[in-house]
Amino acid sequence: MFVLINTKTYPCDPVAVAKAATAVEPSTDARLAVAPGPTALAAVAETGIETWAQHVDPIDPGSNTGSILAESVADAGAAGTLLNHSERRQRLDQLDESLAASERAGLETIVCANTPAQAGAAAALGPDAVAIEPPALIGGDTPVSQADPNIVEDAVDAVGAVDSAVSVLCGAGISTGDDVLAARELGADGVLLASGVAKADDPAGALESLVDPL
Repeated sequence: MFVLINTKTYPCDPVAVAKAATAVEPSTDARLAVAPGPTALAAVAETGIETWAQHVDPIDPGSNTGSILAESVADAGAAGTLLNHSERRQRLDQLDESLAASERAGLETIVCANTPAQAGAAAALGPDAVAIEPPALIGGDTPVSQADPNIVEDAVDAVGAVDSAVSVLCGAGISTGDDVLAARELGADGVLLASGVAKADDPAGALESLVDPL
């Protein structure tokens, strides 16, 4: 299972979250990664944990003031990037171009989707993975696997029908080891979470409890 922790812009120390992940990683078969904000990418990567960007813009190198260039996050140590998160939505043409920019920079990609239909459409664009995340559950305590397990199963089916090589992650409300197990049982290859670890008083303890049941 792939466990990706998105620190968003929470008032936490992303390096501390990354160090917690490096402490837990040797004791689990799960693949752990952290997605900090762009200014913390290099510092997080220096901890040795797999590092992801939260977003890259659909641009080529050049005159793009204030934009996030795929090559820049790769140079900072990112192995991949999230795209189309519900807090950073993109038009279809922009998403397609961000995927192309990510491929150009050698970044792995996860495209977020609200619904199974969107997950299938996202898979057609050729990302490495699609994350199913109903926006109403993001940041809450109820995981999608409990709120509506059919959404996860339908997303797995929709993505598989388009491209069986595209992995499916489950996001929104993931905070316990039972949530991670439920996601796996519903066919997900991993989970995308944020507050359950990033806002925890003890990130290492929170992360350890997430992966212990695997």
